[in-house]
Formats: sequence, C-alpha cells, structure tokens
Amino acid sequence: MRGPFFPRRSKKITEHIIDASIVTAENAKREADLRRDYETLGERLDRRGIAIDAVKAKVAKFSVAVPSWGVGTGGTRFAKFPGAGEPRDIFDKIEDCAVIAQLTQATRTISLHIPWDKADPNRLKQAASRFNLGFDAMNSNTFSDAKGQLQSYKFGSLSSYDKGTRNQAIEHNLECIEIGKTVGSKALTIWIGDGSNFPGQVNFADQFANYLDSAKAIYAALPDDWNVYTEHKMYEPAFYSTVVQDWGTNYIIAKELGDKALCLVDLGHHAPNVNIEMIVSRLAQFGKLGGFHFNDSKYGDDDLDAGSVDPYRLFLVFNELVDIENRDSDFHPAHMLDQSHNVTDPIESLMLSASDVQRSYAQALLVDRKTLKAAQNDNDALTATQQLRHAFRTDVEPILALARLEQGGAIDPLATYRAAGYRAKVAAVRPAVEGGSGGIV
Repeated sequence: MRGPFFPRRSKKITEHIIDASIVTAENAKREADLRRDYETLGERLDRRGIAIDAVKAKVAKFSVAVPSWGVGTGGTRFAKFPGAGEPRDIFDKIEDCAVIAQLTQATRTISLHIPWDKADPNRLKQAASRFNLGFDAMNSNTFSDAKGQLQSYKFGSLSSYDKGTRNQAIEHNLECIEIGKTVGSKALTIWIGDGSNFPGQVNFADQFANYLDSAKAIYAALPDDWNVYTEHKMYEPAFYSTVVQDWGTNYIIAKELGDKALCLVDLGHHAPNVNIEMIVSRLAQFGKLGGFHFNDSKYGDDDLDAGSVDPYRLFLVFNELVDIENRDSDFHPAHMLDQSHNVTDPIESLMLSASDVQRSYAQALLVDRKTLKAAQNDNDALTATQQLRHAFRTDVEPILALARLEQGGAIDPLATYRAAGYRAKVAAVRPAVEGGSGGIV
C-alpha cells in the first residue's frame, strides 16, 4: 500500500507568514513549564515501560493534510455567515494553510479541490513551495455544477443514465489527475453525491453498473505510482438511496478496480452508533484501507472539529491504526481533516484539530499491547478495556508541545496565532464577503 505524499524537507529557508520573533516570544513564556511537565510525564511513562522520547519521535513524523476548502468559513444548507479575512482564491488559502503548518508542524500537505482551486498548476506548486508545503490527494467535484459545463449533475454524475454526463464526469477526474501530476500529488479522491430521493426513481443495479464502468475508465488513467481513494457516505444530498453508501459497497468498488484502488473513511459518513474502528480493522485486514477524513459528529455528517464531540472514538480509531502499524511496517494511510467551520475562525479550528488527531495517535502509542493481548486471550474484558482507558486518560500534551517546539512550531498554537493578529491583518487586505448564501463550503 502506498502512503501519502510528503514534500522533501529542503535546506532553503522557508518563508513564514507569522513573524518568527512572535513565535519565539510566545514560546519563551511557556518553555520552562513545558520541559518540567515533559520530564514529569517521562518519569511516569518510564514506570510503565514506555520511552517518552520514542513516542515524541513518532508524533513529530505524523502529519495530517489540510483541505484547501477548510480555511474558508463553512455553512449549512440554509445560510453561511462569512468571517473576516475570507480567502479570495487558492493562493490566499495556501497562505492560510502555511500558518497552520508553521504553528503546528503537523500539516505538511494541502488537499486541492477542483474546480474550486483550479489555477495554473505550476503557480500552485510554486506558491506551496514558498512554505515547504506539498500537495496531498486531489479531490474531484461532480456533486455540483461548475460554471460553463455542458451537462448537469442534478440527476447523477459517474452513475448517470446519460452517457454524455458520465463522460463529462470521467473527463473531469482525468483533468484532476493531470493537475495532480504537475503539482506532485500521488492520489485522487472520488466522492459522488449520486443516488435517489424517491423509491423507484432509479434502478439500483443499473446505477451501480454505470458507476463501476466510469470508475474503471478513471482507474485506467492512473499513473503507476498513484492511488485512487473512493469515499462512501450513507446519505446526503441523496436521501432515499446513495450509490456508494457504506464501507461494504466501497470495498466492492476497490476490489473491482484493482490494487491501486483503496477505501477512504470519513468519520462522519456512517449511520449513528456504527462501530467505525471495526470498519477500519476490516478494511486494513484485507489491504483496502487507504486513508481518512477526520472530523466529528453528533447527528450525522456534521463536519465538526476532530475530537470535539467524541474524542474517545477518535482514540479508538487510532488504537486500531497503531495495532495495524505494529504488524505492517508498510502501512501508511493518508490522513486529512475534512471539516466545516461555521462559528469559529477556520484556522484556529484546523490547528486544534490537527493537534487532537496527533493526540489520539500519541495516546494509542501508550497502550500496553502485551497486556492487552493477554487479556483478550483470557477473555478478561475489564483488564482489556482498562488498558485502553489508561492510555486515553494520559495527558500527552507535553509530548505534542515539545515536538512542535523542536521543529520550530508553537508550544501553544492558538495563543501564538492570536498574539500575531493574523486574522485582523488579512481582513485589512481581503475584501469582506457578504453572507446569506447557503452551502456548506
């Protein structure tokens, strides 16, 4: 399984959006306390047979991609309330992503969405390289109509009954691959909103056959070193049936397409109370787990900040990932945040979400897997679950903060960001955006 693309760390001086002196000053206020906290935590972990520096080293290498669309204010089907300093284009978005990367040192790549981010690929590559950033998976859009396109996706795209519409959707995905080849991406993510809203509106088998035929045409155009990630979603915008509605259908697609096709798991794309961590295990067990879109939910596909509602579920997902990682050194799934920030500064939410994803990874590294395995073999349910709870309840913030500090980031990204006044500065040069429109992005 191929892992996510990470840019090589160049020796050139990377440009910083936030003045390095501000980061240094803010870190100076907190460094002494941090090092004491790290030493204390290290002593506690040492008693558990865990080397804190080894955990920190793994955390420092961990990265989650930022979606370009995530740095703009989101909304609902009813309204959007734009914030100050909304990015005007993809180049503003890249600068916002650079702030997140600078302060968290946990987001080395950006995930582009076409046609929203369509621009000269060479300019895109140059803009990202200013900040030593690379590009994660390309995202196609056949769930809404773009200005000037000939066929509408109102009644489907890759699965449409109309061959011209299917061909248009295929060509769009091929265009995304071509853009991705230039900017240095290594994967294409496909999510479609195709489905139906009324019983009898479509023939389920015919619709799925159309999708598979279209997907095979896209797969055939993949470069040898690329992956395609297919993403399932239970409902919305289609509410009676969805073409790629669950992980079982997604697995079928990946098997039908071939070795370069993998399944992408969005944490919000499931029925309530579904055991997502078991889905993760199943897909990985059979070599078809490609990556994640991290967010959180209360009712459905809410796209809330990662770990904001159910941090224990996020930890349980990473518990499975670390277990798989321990068994397969070639296991490197792609990680991306996929969130809609309706009432917060998107940069602040994305920084905290990146840290919370790292936090779950660090906590999962603390699980005593030998004791856990013995308890499982002995059918000792309480001992087994206590191993997970013990790791989850451990405050790993000193590990995360010191990893950031040692890489040039901020001990406290949120406080440093606010001290820098970045939002006010961009609001002064980016025109205000009127609210009132619907749409989640």
